[in-house]
Amino acid sequence: MSVTTTTHLNFRGDARAALALYAEVFGGDVTVVTYADAHAVQDPAEADHVMWGQVVSPDGFHVMAYDVPGRLPYERGTNAFFVSVRGDDADEVTRYWHALAEGATVVQDPAPAGWAPLYGMLVDRFGVTWVLDVAVTHGG
Repeated sequence: MSVTTTTHLNFRGDARAALALYAEVFGGDVTVVTYADAHAVQDPAEADHVMWGQVVSPDGFHVMAYDVPGRLPYERGTNAFFVSVRGDDADEVTRYWHALAEGATVVQDPAPAGWAPLYGMLVDRFGVTWVLDVAVTHGG
C-alpha cells in the first residue's frame, strides 16, 4: 500500500482563491468539490464553498484545502491546518484510524464522502487534527 501525508489548509470562504494562488505559484492542477457538488449544503450561502480541494503539481507540490462551514468555529490562523493521510487501501487506512482514535475526539467516523470512498476525521489525544481517506482520482 502507498500512503502519503499532505498539508490540509483551512479557510472560511477563501479556499478556492488560495488554491488558485498556490497553483499559479507552484504550477499544477486545481481540483475542487463544493458543498453543492457533494450534496452536503447546510447553508445555501455556502453551496459554492470548497468542501474538498487540492493542488497537485508535476514537481511534487501537493496541498489540500477546504472552507470551514459557518456552523463550526473558525479563527483565521488558529487551527489553520490538518494532517491528511491518504492511502489506496481502505483496510490499512481504517487500521491507522483506529490506532489514532485511542484517546481521541472523533469529529467524523470513517464513512463514504463526496470525494472519497472512505473518509474520517479526529483530533488525537495531543490536539492534532487528522483526516484520513482513501484516495481516488478526480477529473474536476
